[in-house]
Amino acid sequence: MAMVLAGPPARAAEAIAYVARIDDLPLMPGLAEIADAGISFDKPSGRIVEAYARGAVARAAVSAFYGRTLPQLGWRARAGQANVFVREDERLGLDYLGEDGDLIVRFTLEPN
Repeated sequence: MAMVLAGPPARAAEAIAYVARIDDLPLMPGLAEIADAGISFDKPSGRIVEAYARGAVARAAVSAFYGRTLPQLGWRARAGQANVFVREDERLGLDYLGEDGDLIVRFTLEPN
């Protein structure tokens, strides 16, 4: 007779969501993308994307999350411009609309 020992159940990894129009931009936990908002098109000089996400989060938390996360993905903060990042030939800006607790984040990706 074989005995099988089982430990505590494995915790499922949390799924990471990404902004749909910017496939390599993670969506901060607590934000949900506003599906029908924004634009996306390609130009000869590069892509232009505007996407929106909303959540019961604070501006400082969003800024801190992207300030930690984006450099890991090759983005670097643009000196002297809060919430503006550059990578290769692209510029990513984060703008905040609304108030803490009911915040909308606008992501703008464009050629640098």
